[in-house]
Amino acid sequence: MRPALSGHHLPRGPASLITGASGLIGQHLCRRLCDQGHEVHATSRRPHASKARGPHWHQADLADLAVARRLFATVKPDVVFHLAGAVGANPDLELVLPTFHSLLTSTINVLVAATEVGCRRIVLSGSLTEPVTGSGTTPQSPYAAAKWAASCYGRMFHSLYDAPVVILRPSMSYGPGQAAAKLVPSVTLSLLRGERPMLASGKARLDWVYISDVIDGFIAAAAAPGIEGETIDLGSGTLVSTSDIAGRLVRIVGKDLKPEFGALPDRPKEPAVPADTLAAARRLGWRATTSLDDGLRQTVDWYRAMTGKPLASSLCHACA
Repeated sequence: MRPALSGHHLPRGPASLITGASGLIGQHLCRRLCDQGHEVHATSRRPHASKARGPHWHQADLADLAVARRLFATVKPDVVFHLAGAVGANPDLELVLPTFHSLLTSTINVLVAATEVGCRRIVLSGSLTEPVTGSGTTPQSPYAAAKWAASCYGRMFHSLYDAPVVILRPSMSYGPGQAAAKLVPSVTLSLLRGERPMLASGKARLDWVYISDVIDGFIAAAAAPGIEGETIDLGSGTLVSTSDIAGRLVRIVGKDLKPEFGALPDRPKEPAVPADTLAAARRLGWRATTSLDDGLRQTVDWYRAMTGKPLASSLCHACA
């Protein structure tokens, strides 16, 4: 079951490059651009087979500058959407070096290579876990620190080298094809199996945004004129607790199973930051239009349809 496409389109032109295209945003962005008839190149650290109607896959570790330069010299993309990197906001010490290399080093390499070949637009994916610039707040995870530094480099490249960088900060994205360990698919799949979902306290409050809305925002950011150097949030602007999300999923799935709150530890110092929706409305003409219940229902319907099928590749190759 495929999510409905919106009216947002990227003008036809040379190739687009999507790094980290096997992640949630990357999968859906590949699919949307392929469906619109664009030439799409996609990277992953794992091998993927290129198919006739899908993206051209490149296996690449962008933490290696030579690899990044070869990729950009080959593809010569008009637009690059940089989504590659480790995901996860745990504060664990062992995540410091992996997030440094996969998020910060890869972003610097992409900025260098994209600036050298003259991309028309470089769209970086930031995070609302980043401290607000000038606030004096300290990042609360290696992921947040690496994302914060990567965004700083993006702004520096625009300021010093006139690189056409736009930084988008998606809120808590969810939807079909998300990694099974994330809250929405984890709860959904547990309920579909007839199992009680095991959760933390449920007190964490996040800004939830459905994936099709996020893709609209990325496409708008690639096409909108005069937004170079800006940092723009993509979210609803409303915080909803994880216990509320779990309760909605129980009602949608229709199982009489109560989540077991407190079975897992809470993350320390989890930031509760709603998206600032004004810049997206003003600069991109964008706002989140999918209600939380509609988005969760579409997600549950997709996972229900995919029950018994391998989820990991269900959207990665969906353009084929």
